[in-house]
Amino acid sequence: MSVIADINRDGWPVLALEEWLPTYETLHRWTQIVGKTRLRLAPFENHWWNCALYVTAHGLTTSPMPTRSGVVDVELDFLTDAIVARGSWGQVETMPLESKSVASFYEEWKALMSRLGVDVKIVGKPNEIADATPFADDHKHATYDADSARSWWNALARVDQILNEFKGRFSGKCSPSHFWWGGFDLACTRFSGRGAPRHPGGIPNVPDYVMQEAYSRECISAGWWPGTVDSPVPYPAFYAYAYPEPDGCSAAPIKPAEAHYHPQMREWILPYYTVRESNDPEGMILEFLESTYETAAVLGGWDVEALRASPPIVAPRR
Repeated sequence: MSVIADINRDGWPVLALEEWLPTYETLHRWTQIVGKTRLRLAPFENHWWNCALYVTAHGLTTSPMPTRSGVVDVELDFLTDAIVARGSWGQVETMPLESKSVASFYEEWKALMSRLGVDVKIVGKPNEIADATPFADDHKHATYDADSARSWWNALARVDQILNEFKGRFSGKCSPSHFWWGGFDLACTRFSGRGAPRHPGGIPNVPDYVMQEAYSRECISAGWWPGTVDSPVPYPAFYAYAYPEPDGCSAAPIKPAEAHYHPQMREWILPYYTVRESNDPEGMILEFLESTYETAAVLGGWDVEALRASPPIVAPRR
């Protein structure tokens, strides 16, 4: 078993980027193929929420997508190392998750959709990464280490629970905790209710109109991603940022002490390894999420108290 799969006493896996990079790069492209299918089939939702994937007890899902025959959902199952596609008419189709090129995966994916009777055409190249080799031509990325994939998903599952708790503390418009296959990150975004300046775009291999819709409303976003090679943050980390960014964010004190503002990224960063080594990982993450949100919200003139959720008083469970 890979050392990637080591788990600490609180269930947080080791995720050294350099050790699982080939699997990461391959999975990044595979999830884009699945996500682009949801983007094509699902009705539009503001900020492109109709294209994201969601954490499940086994992996990641598209959630139900409408087709001419009914609805279909697709799950990348990292416990059984398979893609499972289910139609509401009772049909189930699978394909194995194993080392294979992106080109081979793409061909198998199209055949899977065909067997389900789902006619869908996607833009056949990746977004938000510099290497936009079309899926059909990508024979370079071809690694799937099951232990590494499960460890990454285990981290996603832990973070998803915390983001959902954080989401429940906010009474305003808020996104689900969802997986963005472009950035390969899990995120939750809160909104003030006000419009935002036009986003300048400039994201690799992403049309500017995509980012302009994504950031069409004033927001504060937070999440987790496994890092990016040759980037300012080449290691797993939690992040938080505001768009537009209010004056004063870079100098504002935040918690915990292990977090910092990254001037190049224009984001607050909390390294994953400091969380994993903490005596209270969940508490540290929630402290980071609350501290960065409140800092950005106050500096941005949000009505913090009005947007704070008050849990209802309910009878205890029996």
